Amino acid sequence: MRNLKIVAMVSFFTDLGTYMVYPLVPLFLVSVGTTPLIIGVIEGVAESITSILKFVTGYFSDRMKNRKRLAIYGYGFSAVGRLLLIFSQSWVGVSLWRIADRVGKGIRTAPRDALIIEAGGKENHGRSFGIQQTMDMLGSAIGVAVAFGLIFIGGKQYSTVFLYSIIPVLIGFLLLFFIKDPKGITLSHTKSFRLNLRGLDKQLKQLLLVILLFTIANSSNQFLILRASDIGITTDKILLLYLVYHLSTSILSYPIGFLSDKIGRKNLLVGGYILYGFIYLAFAMIHSARWIWLLFALYGIYTGMTKGVEKALVADCAPSHLKGTLMGLYAMITGIGLLPASVLTGFIWDHFGAASSFYFNGALALVSAGFIYLVLSRKTERTAPVN
Repeated sequence: MRNLKIVAMVSFFTDLGTYMVYPLVPLFLVSVGTTPLIIGVIEGVAESITSILKFVTGYFSDRMKNRKRLAIYGYGFSAVGRLLLIFSQSWVGVSLWRIADRVGKGIRTAPRDALIIEAGGKENHGRSFGIQQTMDMLGSAIGVAVAFGLIFIGGKQYSTVFLYSIIPVLIGFLLLFFIKDPKGITLSHTKSFRLNLRGLDKQLKQLLLVILLFTIANSSNQFLILRASDIGITTDKILLLYLVYHLSTSILSYPIGFLSDKIGRKNLLVGGYILYGFIYLAFAMIHSARWIWLLFALYGIYTGMTKGVEKALVADCAPSHLKGTLMGLYAMITGIGLLPASVLTGFIWDHFGAASSFYFNGALALVSAGFIYLVLSRKTERTAPVN
């Protein structure tokens, strides 16, 4: 549990620094003449590059059994990449920072998730990821609040906020050195990695395919920020909206993760996908700012219902010697899906309007909910709490 607590605190400080700047980025990009399509390309390319690294580092963390070292490299790379943002004056500089930040995330995510799995124990996957997700989202919420305070109370410029955001990121990085790599874990001696993938649980393969389909409907959150701006929400209120989103997620992530260990994960995940679909349909239909607050709160509930539960489902299916590999595979699949997701959303937005892009994503999410229900309803020989 010691490692779990440290990893949770690392997530807290890292996301505090990240979300001091994240909700400001699309507003900055629009202010320098960037279109939604270019924003979609930036987000999609960054996440797709990251996804490949997540898979590779997950595999090597299983072979090397040194999760801590890979996590340090990843968090360190993101911290150094933050310097690119401070000096950015155009979308080119922002895109370079975003790619550097996501490369760091790609290096660290799978070994970090494997550390969480090993620290929490076999019966507590949902609870363990719920703790991490709670601290992650709580840090995000505080980061947004700090950004709001610096800009709209302290009168600081975007560049000043970007500079201050380095401080919590460095604190999170230093905490990593207190993690201890778990001992007594059997190394993977499998000669052919390809055979490992062929031998994966059939239900896990189907689950990952449906998650990929849903990810294509799940474009970057920056489009939610742009939509809020599109209907007249001012920059200060957009930061408060994002604060509402992160608070609702942080409040729910731990109890939902704990609940999934007790009653099963299927209904929570299916319900989360359905909720997402209706939220996006509502984003397409709204024309008044008064409903946007409710939608951001509901979006936080969706995140709390699904993110930790998805990871826990993958962890349930993963052999002990392939935890890092399969968490990396999951991360790669969701990352790759974000490229067509964000590019498609940006393209539809540019050519058919904002509402059309949200209708498309909402409908695809509801289709994915039906498929995920069918996959998780099939009988399996595992004892994992799926149903």
